[in-house]
Amino acid sequence: MANIPEKYLDLVDKKIAFASLATLMPDGTPQVTPVWFDYKDGLVIVNTAIGRTKARNMQEGAHVALSIPDPDNPYRYVQVRGRVTRTTTDGADENIEALSHKYLGKPYPFRQPGEDRIIVEITPDRVSASG
Repeated sequence: MANIPEKYLDLVDKKIAFASLATLMPDGTPQVTPVWFDYKDGLVIVNTAIGRTKARNMQEGAHVALSIPDPDNPYRYVQVRGRVTRTTTDGADENIEALSHKYLGKPYPFRQPGEDRIIVEITPDRVSASG
């Protein structure tokens, strides 16, 4: 597992930064989505609704990449390339509420009827940073 350099940890644990998440479609073409994320115990954690494209692309073992720019300086960023090492529905509703409070300062307002959430844990294999 690769670690985020200490001087860039503020991007994943202090600042409210979005990540551009790149996944691979079944035909091998890339798909990129802006996402909220957590960083805990060296893992990048993403929450999504089951059935969405990124959820289908992030089965355990899938390769993904994230680019996380500094919201105060877009030339400063960290890039993570890794693998999906775990997916679970356990705690997913609580996690999306915590992310909503982090990013919006209020309860999650985008829930759709019948929506089920999933947590995706990404283990970094390579980390690079600049700026």
